[in-house]
Amino acid sequence: MSARPRTKNTPHPLTPTEEQRQGRGARLAQVDALRGFALLGILMVNITYMASAYHGTGLEDPGLGGPLSEGVRWLVAVLFETKFFLLFSFLFGYSFTLQIDSAERRGARFTPRFLRRLTGLFVLGGIHAVVLFPGDILTLYAALGLILLALRRIPPRTAIRIAIALPAVTAVGYALLALAVAHAGGGGAIPSSEASAAAEATEALRGGPASVIGAHLQQLPDVVVLLVFFQAPSALAAFLVGLAAGRRRALADTYRHPRLLRRLQWAGFTAGLLGAVVYADASLNHPESAYQLFALGLDVITAPLLAAAYAATVLRLVHGRCGRAVVTALAPAGRMSLTNYLGQSLVCALLFTGFGAALIGRVPPIGVAAIALTLFTAQTAASRWWLTHHAYGPLEYLLRAWTTLSIPPWRTRGTRSLQP
Repeated sequence: MSARPRTKNTPHPLTPTEEQRQGRGARLAQVDALRGFALLGILMVNITYMASAYHGTGLEDPGLGGPLSEGVRWLVAVLFETKFFLLFSFLFGYSFTLQIDSAERRGARFTPRFLRRLTGLFVLGGIHAVVLFPGDILTLYAALGLILLALRRIPPRTAIRIAIALPAVTAVGYALLALAVAHAGGGGAIPSSEASAAAEATEALRGGPASVIGAHLQQLPDVVVLLVFFQAPSALAAFLVGLAAGRRRALADTYRHPRLLRRLQWAGFTAGLLGAVVYADASLNHPESAYQLFALGLDVITAPLLAAAYAATVLRLVHGRCGRAVVTALAPAGRMSLTNYLGQSLVCALLFTGFGAALIGRVPPIGVAAIALTLFTAQTAASRWWLTHHAYGPLEYLLRAWTTLSIPPWRTRGTRSLQP
């Protein structure tokens, strides 16, 4: 790196060129860095469900209580839950526009290729949900991808309007449901069957492979309900925001809009964080209540604000003094997001289920968080090493081969740069 100081006329080392802003096949490092950051957040949430069958029930896992455990659960609920899948969904929609442009430049038919891609994601997600972790997101993305494909020609303003309407309607639905529960005088008490079901699930997940898969299959109906009525509207809204942003190449020149990034941070770290606190309090302290239903509706509105604040923070760091360090830390994992996402579940399954050490219900939340951070650090290092020798991650390679019905290059010709 040159020691020559940067003047007003010298571009920042991570500033994209005009060719990149026009989307001519360039890969933006800030997109990969955001995707890597989203992977970390998703891991912090998913691992809590894999480490305890009681998580999400409102019940405390026997033997894993205490102030420290409660504090970690609170932090995860406030800062991570329901936020990072939105960021990942936004990037899915944004990358969708890049895939369209790439196909058009090559004169390739986009729709058949994208349908094959969705099919590949659905198959991988189905295997993931049954074998490793029922809380899979790939099958949902594959289903919602069909809607995104149908709406790909809508103007950016229309996409934004729909993206605003979807969570608003969902929030109203939760508010009405909360009023109905409150009027009926129900809710607020966790059925005794919840505790026995969680205990049975813990023992099943500590068993052999057949027992683990059986437990996953038993959990899938509840997961499907959660995906359809809570995550799907928010994920589709984030898809559409990403679609609109991709049409404008919004992530290619974020360095030109510091005021907008600051506004996103202000809104997210105030209203978004307040909504997250209400959501965490309701989920941890008042499950199965009208208050929790109201909090879920509030979270549908405010979680995107906090997710946007996180994204704005990462983008400002990328274009700041520590830009290269941020890209080096996050972008490699983001470029191999599919491999790393499924790899996280594989490692956690080996740690917490009968596929391996069967530690479910035996590691306190602080230890679970430490495992997540260690695993992600190892993934970033492994991803960086892998991408110096290979053009794609292992699963990215297989998905691309199926999508294009061709054999992509396996190894790189020299080291690939992580900067835009």
